[in-house]
Amino acid sequence: MQRDRPLQERSQKDDLVTKGRETLGGTSPFRRVVSALEKVNSTLLLVCRRIAIVGLGLMVIIMLLQVFFRYVLNNSLAWPDEAARFCMLWMTGLMAPSAYRWGNFVAIDLIRDFLGQRWGGILSLLILLLGAVVLVIVLQHAEKHINSGWLFNSSSLKIPLQLIGQESIRIKLAWMYMSLPLGFVLMILVSIELILKKTHEVFDSSIHYAPPADRISAIAE
Repeated sequence: MQRDRPLQERSQKDDLVTKGRETLGGTSPFRRVVSALEKVNSTLLLVCRRIAIVGLGLMVIIMLLQVFFRYVLNNSLAWPDEAARFCMLWMTGLMAPSAYRWGNFVAIDLIRDFLGQRWGGILSLLILLLGAVVLVIVLQHAEKHINSGWLFNSSSLKIPLQLIGQESIRIKLAWMYMSLPLGFVLMILVSIELILKKTHEVFDSSIHYAPPADRISAIAE
């Protein structure tokens, strides 16, 4: 009996831990849905940040190249300015969802903090819902912008097929504008995740979601 007592005490502790997790919503279906969406967003945004870092590096190299040709060789190139804008648009579209998810957008949280945890959470939830509606609206406008981009060619960017004996092809502006709807779609996915988390926290005061893990790991990227 004395040997079985430590096992019984350990079993009781495990039961308490399991009940505590269930109380916190750790094993609830709602929490599992949020966790799955969080993993999907973390994976997608990680890929986007890696691509954006490459785009940032290319933009810096292109700008330095133009500075060298303009001020050292006194012979400016035609394509670097537009190529830098191309990289900047895609870098912004790929990085904005991560910034939105981490709460790094400019915000005034004085009123939210003044209202307290309960009503401040409700205010934050309403703002997230309004933001999601705005993102859906601007996504529709972005699609129209892309459609118009197929009608116009870039003034300087082109695929250099002349290197293989073919005629070069000018790049459509739509390829530059595609960064807008991609960024908005990713931000909508982030909005859904944030809305679900905030809803859970508002209706259950014992629930508190930790910041996304990629916010910490992004420092090492």
